[in-house]
Amino acid sequence: MNYATELRKFATSQYIFSAVRITLAIVVPSIILAYFGLLKEYFLFPLATSFVGLTDQPGPFIRRRNALIFAIICFFSVSVIATLLKDFPPIIYLEIIFFGMFFSMIGVYGQRLAAVGSLSLVVLAIFIDGHLSDGNVVKNSLIFVAGSACYLLVFLVVSKIQPYKLAGQMIGENYLELGDYLKIKSKFYLPDPDFDALYLQVISQQVKIKNLQEETRETVFKTRKIVNESTTTSRLLMLMFLNSIDLHEKLMTSESDYRKIQESFGDTGFLKSVSEYLSNLAEELSNIGIALQSGTKAKSLRNLDDELDAVFDEYFDLRNKKLNPETLEDFMILRIILVRITDITDEINTMYKVFMQDQKLAKSLSTGLDLQKFVTADEKMNFKVLRNNISLKSGHFRHSIRITLALLIGYLISKLDFLGIGHSYWILITIVAILKPAYSTTKHRNLLRLYGTAIGAVLAYGILLTVTSNTVLFTLLLLSMIMCFSFLKAKYFWAVLFMTIYIFLTFNFLNPGNVNNIFRDRIFDTALAGVVAFAVSYFVLPVWEHTQNLDFMKKSAKSNLKYFKAAMDFFKDESIGIQDYKLKRKDAIIDLANLSDNFQRMISDPKNQQKKMEHVHQFVNTAHLITAYIASFSQYSKTAKDYPEIDFDSWTRKISAELLRTSLILEQKKFNRAIVEESNLKPEDSVGKLLEKRKKEISESEIINRRDPNRITRLTELKNLSEILELIYDVAKEQRKGAEKLDPELQSTIVRQ
Repeated sequence: MNYATELRKFATSQYIFSAVRITLAIVVPSIILAYFGLLKEYFLFPLATSFVGLTDQPGPFIRRRNALIFAIICFFSVSVIATLLKDFPPIIYLEIIFFGMFFSMIGVYGQRLAAVGSLSLVVLAIFIDGHLSDGNVVKNSLIFVAGSACYLLVFLVVSKIQPYKLAGQMIGENYLELGDYLKIKSKFYLPDPDFDALYLQVISQQVKIKNLQEETRETVFKTRKIVNESTTTSRLLMLMFLNSIDLHEKLMTSESDYRKIQESFGDTGFLKSVSEYLSNLAEELSNIGIALQSGTKAKSLRNLDDELDAVFDEYFDLRNKKLNPETLEDFMILRIILVRITDITDEINTMYKVFMQDQKLAKSLSTGLDLQKFVTADEKMNFKVLRNNISLKSGHFRHSIRITLALLIGYLISKLDFLGIGHSYWILITIVAILKPAYSTTKHRNLLRLYGTAIGAVLAYGILLTVTSNTVLFTLLLLSMIMCFSFLKAKYFWAVLFMTIYIFLTFNFLNPGNVNNIFRDRIFDTALAGVVAFAVSYFVLPVWEHTQNLDFMKKSAKSNLKYFKAAMDFFKDESIGIQDYKLKRKDAIIDLANLSDNFQRMISDPKNQQKKMEHVHQFVNTAHLITAYIASFSQYSKTAKDYPEIDFDSWTRKISAELLRTSLILEQKKFNRAIVEESNLKPEDSVGKLLEKRKKEISESEIINRRDPNRITRLTELKNLSEILELIYDVAKEQRKGAEKLDPELQSTIVRQ
């Protein structure tokens, strides 16, 4: 691992930028209040600032601003109502039920409001017993609103000063994730790779890329300054993001039969050279990503053309030694791999050139796409959406019931005097933080929360016992806050660890000498909340991942069918616009990532709920391969008319029929023999004859030592195209057979007549 690069990634990321913004918004007013001796009295001010800051999710300026305003209104309402009702214990339980259900259900309108809802429940936990307030409703409310408005003001000022900063950081993060993706792919060419483990890593990385692309699409395509303004920065950012999506498809095309390649060339040492070169390309992508995040110019780390020439020289040397009629097809596969690697290299070189474009050229750049069609539609803010989700069939509604019940149990436990709980609100806050809609996520966060809290508490305890300087303690507080907010989204364990440290240090400043009680309460309350959250997530209306497998499979099967048809239509007819193809590609990649994410969560479910795991795993793998092979097919710059030797019409009907069979089986719809017959078509193909002719030529004459990296024989292109179509069909057939095994009821829908 290159630690210097990793540090640069972190230091320029949106997470550290956001963390510093939130921390300064909290700390600067706190220092001013402390200077005048008012911090303890006005502690709700920085607390409100932190809560509003944590609801600030990446996205278009208007949506972020509106969400922050909505958060302030929610926090104000909850704080007032909770303060007024804190002396009426029976009503408090009704209050928990109402707020628990409402603020959990607003998650139906998207992640942004889900975050507002979760933090609103945290505000409820803070005010429910008046632990951190003096009972003066008007005073507390005004302080809390002022603190909330403080972050909104900071957000507005920073957004005005740096309107492109977030978009640049998010686009840069896309390149960093693509670099990690290519790094994983490079390991397939190392000696004795663990194929199964690497495929799981590829699937996991696909999910990360998909989630990030969706967030970035919303930010870039719905930010008016980027879409409408003809500035150099806005156009270059748009171009870099669109290029990252196309590059993702190119990286997917590197999908090959790695086992066969290892069998053919594993002992030659050449594959290791390929792996090293791909690792270098991954570093270049990371370099581009870091430059975008930091807003600086990017320069290539090395001369890629020279390194690629060295790889080709090694390939030609190997070809001259090993090429014969038996190895011809293996070398054709290797040659196509090098073509794809060359395409990726050219793409990276182009991106470096983009950084150096002058203003006139930048203004001439145009996507030619209707960008709004590429953004996922959000749920409209109307009551009908909320009402339709008030059903046990709705995952949101079931989650709302779970979290409300867990809060009731947690609050009830906190009122048991014999337990001696000193900070009861910690139980409720921990429940809100841990309990998520998916059992697997709850289980994972539960463990991370417990470990992070325990280790953080021990470290904080040690710091408070050994460090006496308030300046040093304040510096550690500042750093721990920044680190906590930086890791909150991506590395939950570290976020909790640093959160625990800064909570200890904060309470020490407010109430010195109370470290023993804080240590005991923090550990005990976290463990107690973890038990409650786990029990509720396991026993109360759980949504196991196996119950959702079929829906994700249906979507992936449908979108792959549409993706294949769009790719083939574009390949066969140049007059068809590229927009429809790119839309179908986006849908296929999103549905593939959602299916993969569902499978990964299923792995964390209890063993007795991992039903038909082997078949689901097979379906996920085949879906990934189908998408990757279609991406490979779509990379050809020529069209079908340039390859008359291949019967593309028959291949289109054959593959489409096979993909359609899978989709109909999953939908439990009947289909007739015509579809089956189409899937069994025998396309006319003269490639085999040409291949035999070439093998004969090789056996009868010497190999010509041609060493032109840009030259690729027509036969190699034909063989690769034919092979890709065969691979798509073979994998589609394997997927269809796997779908039939998922459930006996699915097989009963197959009617042939």
